[in-house]
Amino acid sequence: MVREALRHEAKRLILLDRVPIHQEADNEDPHTVDLRDAAAVESALAGADRLLHLGGVPDEAPLPDLLEANVLGTHHVLEAARRRGIERVVLASSNRVTGFQPAGHLTGAQEPVRPDGLYGVSKAAVEALGRLYADKFGLSVICLRIGSFEQVPSDRRHLATWLSPRDAVGFIRAALAAPTSTRFATTYAVSANTRRFWELPDPTDLAYAPVDNAELHAADIPGADLPDDPFAPQSGPYALPGFTLRHLQP
Repeated sequence: MVREALRHEAKRLILLDRVPIHQEADNEDPHTVDLRDAAAVESALAGADRLLHLGGVPDEAPLPDLLEANVLGTHHVLEAARRRGIERVVLASSNRVTGFQPAGHLTGAQEPVRPDGLYGVSKAAVEALGRLYADKFGLSVICLRIGSFEQVPSDRRHLATWLSPRDAVGFIRAALAAPTSTRFATTYAVSANTRRFWELPDPTDLAYAPVDNAELHAADIPGADLPDDPFAPQSGPYALPGFTLRHLQP
């Protein structure tokens, strides 16, 4: 989805994936790269001036897998950006970094992390790496704590956490285009949902105001009219012990 949106705006769109990508436009430059290969990542990014990093393991998994793909992979991306002189790096973080915050609390991006599992821990480490490269090496880094990206919200939790395709593109565009005087920022990428758990971005950090609202789909979601437990974890089932226990060594 992001590829299709950005190909109309970029002079050259470099695409990296660990499986072959077929070129779909004249300005696309696809590469087959594994994020664990630091040299290959750096080589593929020659000539880039802005970088959007969406790669990694996207859900709960054994910690060694998460450390290798999400943490070490992000380190390779940031190091390639430093060595190539890339001005802006946008990192895909996750709302699961604060999944144990209570549902009745409107959470800001500057509050302490409360990951709901090993995946959330890996994304907290991704944010810490971004902060390190901003502070120590002067990269301009924006971390997007992505909500529930779906075409339409389909369960009760999505009424708070939904990120629509239109708003996802809007957040990513704004993060890529923000002035590089923004040295480091973390913000939630979530639609303008009436029941959302998270603060919308400070306009001085990210000049994008989401436009979609999951509440417009509430009539189609089972249990949407049930009362919420304000003390329950924001991440819902992801906070249950069993969600992580199955990924731990026996």
